[in-house]
Amino acid sequence: MNLVVDIGNTQTKIALFDKNEHQKTEIVEGFSNEFLLNYLSNRNDIKSIIVSSVKNLRIDFEPIRQRNIFVIEFDENTLLPIINNYQSSKTLGKDRLAAAVGGYLLHQNENVLVIDAGTCIKYDFVDSIGNYEGGAISPGILMRFKALNTFTDKLPLVEKSNFNKLIGKTTEESILSGVFNGVFAEVDGIIDQYKQKFGEVKIVLSGGDMNYFDNRLKNSIFAFPNIVIFGLNKILNFNDKSNF
Repeated sequence: MNLVVDIGNTQTKIALFDKNEHQKTEIVEGFSNEFLLNYLSNRNDIKSIIVSSVKNLRIDFEPIRQRNIFVIEFDENTLLPIINNYQSSKTLGKDRLAAAVGGYLLHQNENVLVIDAGTCIKYDFVDSIGNYEGGAISPGILMRFKALNTFTDKLPLVEKSNFNKLIGKTTEESILSGVFNGVFAEVDGIIDQYKQKFGEVKIVLSGGDMNYFDNRLKNSIFAFPNIVIFGLNKILNFNDKSNF
């Protein structure tokens, strides 16, 4: 059994895989060495672990290795099943790289653009022979609402909703229209540019806000909500050759 630990700024995702088959995912608050050791003490079927963190945590893996568990910390030196052509690999978000790996292994030998719609909207492109070329980062939906409120004196902070009008009849509706229609136009426009440059491109959509894009994009997409977790497991299997 594989254990994937994805540590975010406030929450940690803990996912179990039977090699490539996803078993379950749970979300916990925070993370520590003690938490991981306690988690492992309740299971004896975990043979491989990958830990990915956006924080600068100091994790002691030696007690885990002493249990004869294969464990890696995902960083810029981790071996990958794709070629990383990003020029500043040390500053590349681990979630972006894991998503790119996941997207490519979902659609091998095809051009793939992974769009992660969360706090930020991240675009990550892998070509048909497995070269990760990078992509783009733009503000997410909530960030756009907060920016309009923060950088003006009178515009209110509007909450996300399933708004689908073009013309806003109130200030709140106008903000909803501007943010949502602007985001959808941005995503469709960027997809079109990739298709113009590379021809056929598979589009994988993920992230916490992915449901807002349902039936709102003119381009065909493949929704995959756990693409980062999926990619991390693929990276783990690639490094633990007995699983790949």
